[in-house]
This record gives sequence, structure tokens and C-alpha cells, in this order.
Amino acid sequence: MATKEEVESFLSRFNQKVKVFGLIFRDDRGKNMQTLIDLEITPKYREDIITHLDSNDYVDGPIEDTLYKKGEMWVFGKDVKGKDVYIKISMGVGNSSAICISFHIAERKIKYKFK
Repeated sequence: MATKEEVESFLSRFNQKVKVFGLIFRDDRGKNMQTLIDLEITPKYREDIITHLDSNDYVDGPIEDTLYKKGEMWVFGKDVKGKDVYIKISMGVGNSSAICISFHIAERKIKYKFK
């Protein structure tokens, strides 16, 4: 588990990378797109939620990406319209977009580390 300072450092670096290289979403995963429909939010609003995460939203990470090898993954949660949303993000690889792997309504209770 990361310290609050490590989480804040990661989020700062992540947001800088998003500003430079953008953020791509794994919308090929049905539940990620279905969450936008269910919560009636736009892709832009989803990006705003992600770029405004803070250390209180931290759940887990860094976690090694053994499947795609796209860098470490970090897990956060956020209340969106009264629903807990599970968010998994990664810096991705150098000189390319940051990645949102998961953005969907939580399938189980989210356990925040700093709340």
C-alpha cells in the first residue's frame, strides 16, 4: 500500500501526463461504457472525475500489470450520482497516453485507505 504522499505524487504525475499525451479509455469493456449510460454522464465528465481524484479516493496500488505490461495500475473509487464507481488507471508506457482501464459501478464495497 502506498502512503498518502506517494498517492498524491502519482496523481500529480498522472495529471501532467494526461495534459501532455491525453487519456485513453478501455471502452471495449462493456461495463465501462454501460456505466456512462447508467449514470447518464458524458465521456468528458468521466475524464473530469478522473483528473480530479485525490488521495482520499485511493483504494490500492501500485499493482503490477502482468497482463498488458503497460505500467503500474492504481485503483481509486469515487461517488458519482450516489453510486460508488471503481476506477483503475495507469500511466501507460513512456511518451504515450495515460490509460483508464476500469471505470464502472463497483461490484463490491470499496474500501478506501485514507477515508
